[in-house]
Amino acid sequence: MDKVKVMKACISTITSVLASRLGILYIPIVLVIVCNVVDYVTGLMAAPRRADGHISSYKSMRGIFKKIAMWILIVVGAIVDVLLLYMAQVFGYTWPFAFVVAAVVAVWIVCNEIISILENLIDIGINLPPFLLPLVKNIKKKAEDVVNVEEENDE
Repeated sequence: MDKVKVMKACISTITSVLASRLGILYIPIVLVIVCNVVDYVTGLMAAPRRADGHISSYKSMRGIFKKIAMWILIVVGAIVDVLLLYMAQVFGYTWPFAFVVAAVVAVWIVCNEIISILENLIDIGINLPPFLLPLVKNIKKKAEDVVNVEEENDE
């Protein structure tokens, strides 16, 4: 029983420290981790039912590299957040939140992962509630609309 208590204490300490350091980014990070694992597993389950009909180590590695790239996007968002915080301090403003951009990026990634999970489930043969996929796509669009930046044309 002492080992269980020690494990619980360690997990509680780690999660508490992460939550206090990441702030609003903590929940999206946890969701990205869960979605990455579930998407990978459901992708493996769906692979035999797809056109090529087998699990490919090349596709599997490509999927892992895509997941790593997703995490790089979150890091880029966090770097932008640090720059915004720095600039706010330079100009004498108080920036009320840390990791806002990174949190929006993480929410967008979670939505992409959920869409992928749902597509995997469809390939497996699971019937989805008709509202679920459109709902997730709507949440993704709302995350995109939070920072609606138009591209500049080079004309």
